[in-house]
Amino acid sequence: MGYLGIVAIVFAVLWCVFFLMLFHYQVFAVMGMFTRKVYPPAKKLGRFGVVISARNEEPVIGALLDSIRKNDYPQENLRVFVVAHNCTDRTAAIARAHGATVYEYNNPKERTLGFAYRYLFRQLRLSGLDKGLDGFLVINADNVLTPSYIRRMNDAFQANGCREVITSCRNSGNFGSNYLSCLYGIFFLAACRYEARGRTLCGCSTRISGTGYLFPAELVAEGWEYVTLTEDWEFSADQIAQGRKILYCDEAELFDEQPTTIPIMLRQRLRWACGHMTVFFTRFRALVKSLFSRGHTASQRFSVFDFTASILPLGVMGVGLLLIQILCIALSPLFGYDAGRVWAAYGWLSLAFFLVSYVLTAVFAALLVILERRRIGPLGPGTLTAAILLWPFFMSLNIYLDVAALFLPNLEWKAIPHVGSQRGAPPKTDLEGNL
Repeated sequence: MGYLGIVAIVFAVLWCVFFLMLFHYQVFAVMGMFTRKVYPPAKKLGRFGVVISARNEEPVIGALLDSIRKNDYPQENLRVFVVAHNCTDRTAAIARAHGATVYEYNNPKERTLGFAYRYLFRQLRLSGLDKGLDGFLVINADNVLTPSYIRRMNDAFQANGCREVITSCRNSGNFGSNYLSCLYGIFFLAACRYEARGRTLCGCSTRISGTGYLFPAELVAEGWEYVTLTEDWEFSADQIAQGRKILYCDEAELFDEQPTTIPIMLRQRLRWACGHMTVFFTRFRALVKSLFSRGHTASQRFSVFDFTASILPLGVMGVGLLLIQILCIALSPLFGYDAGRVWAAYGWLSLAFFLVSYVLTAVFAALLVILERRRIGPLGPGTLTAAILLWPFFMSLNIYLDVAALFLPNLEWKAIPHVGSQRGAPPKTDLEGNL
């Protein structure tokens, strides 16, 4: 066997290991396509604190608070807390006019959502307003809840003994604004249908994605400690490492406003990449240790493995493996091979791999659109077609953002602007409630 034969076998094995490590994602996807976990109606209605962090969210905060008030859930069982974080607009005044308990927190050096949550939970503990609550429901200021949202979350919470973390379906409130918001909508519905549903059906833990999750009040008895760019992934990592499950409730649906411009999209996704890199460096060791914990069940161990695979810098690993492979091929002339023929063969193989990957990824996006047509709603054929064809590029962007994140360890958090273009959102009102 010649040099190139050895190189081919070695890298075939390495790439197989790389993809086999993620093979279980395909199992989850197939399961999520056809069924879901449905929770029975709860006999007990829990008492929840609804936690909202808002920074200059004047256009959207009223719609969220209205949707909470219109939920099919006893309002006396809810306490709505808003932390107006470094605001320079009327966010706090609008929230108070809608009946929320508002705390204003101004510290330009502490800009992330996590700092706002840390301040809020500290104030709740000092004031005693956290007493008697069974859990906290974390909602973003640009969300709008469906009328049965809180009741469905309570069903899942009670069905699991009020011990586990419950996350919900994150749908796009502006799916049809343009092809970019449509791509985001597909992205979040794919995470729900192809990942979270299958994990919960298997009894494994899923993970939190930014907003729409409910956790037992006891978890913040000593305060909130997650303050990086992706506090949701930090929180997820610690819960899973400790053996607590994060379960998905498909019937609880909220709408989330998505970016519609490329600069805002790149800013947000680069922030996610940097935050995930931080979680990898700060939580990887604890997760590996938890993987071998004697106190964990088989499903808890698999949940740890699954989450550990999720926080790996897969883009960096893939690019690194590819560069080493290219270097090995570049050395082939030293062993008597014709460089032109070698590079031509490698080029054709790479093109074939790209085309197969592109087609399969686009097919998965098209299938999701069919499966979730009820949630997506009516869309122009041009926007939908463009989103499906661009979906593989939208996903592969993660590779480049992972690499970029290595060189941006101190990326600053910047707000994502919202304009209130939400499905299900009531008409905008002023402070007095007038249209």
